[in-house]
Amino acid sequence: MPKHVVNVGNVELISLNDNLPIRSPFVAFPNTTMEEWNEYPELMADHENAKHRWGSLAIRSSGKLIIVDTGMQGDGCYLLNDMKEKGVDRDAVDIVVFTHVHPDHVGWNYSDGKPNFPNARFLVPQNDWDYWTKPENINTVDYVVPQVLPLKENGVMDLFDGEHEITPELTTYPTPGHTPGHSSIRVTSNGEHAFILGDVAHSPIQAHHTDWCPEFDIIPEMARATRHSVIDMLEAEGTLVSAGHFPDPGFGRFVRGGERRYWQGI
Repeated sequence: MPKHVVNVGNVELISLNDNLPIRSPFVAFPNTTMEEWNEYPELMADHENAKHRWGSLAIRSSGKLIIVDTGMQGDGCYLLNDMKEKGVDRDAVDIVVFTHVHPDHVGWNYSDGKPNFPNARFLVPQNDWDYWTKPENINTVDYVVPQVLPLKENGVMDLFDGEHEITPELTTYPTPGHTPGHSSIRVTSNGEHAFILGDVAHSPIQAHHTDWCPEFDIIPEMARATRHSVIDMLEAEGTLVSAGHFPDPGFGRFVRGGERRYWQGI
């Protein structure tokens, strides 16, 4: 089986990439030190820059094709090509679900005003919709108007809150803090389980440095509490995790070695 494909019971998870940028770790974590990062050489591209990923996920579940998050779009981004190479037909997508409304998660909804997933319905977290459509917020970013508002205008958007059943095997799991409505997804099929993390964590380094909040957390204290709760739960359960910003393909588990928790990719 290719490394980008994992089966969870009858559910198929296909890891997708939009870009694999290399950048300073201080872009996301400005209050950290290079000494701290150097303890994790596997996360570093060179002596100054960390590996990063803008990832999405395709899921085949209960006869439906679902995309979780639609990447960034823009220079160097290639989600649609990656989907094609991995056998994911964007015209066949039934549902697009967003873990949250940030530019690297809603970016390929439209290109030049044309839908990239023409037959899909789009699930948007209610609290994120409410937050970003406030008059004081909507024009502070450049992606809500072209990528999110047309979903409502075109009648293809459904809002969700709390635990929402996407299919009988997929259920949203509220994980607020990174954004007000941030939601992860639980996968349960034939007694097997997985968890789609979203941006609860942005780097495997947060397995150990769980207190670290990236610059992009809108409600840092809530995000920190959510991160501790969720990663503690996933570690205790031994649950398979799909993490969109972790190194390609982003599948692994939170495990403990001695007194330190770490990310064990598969």
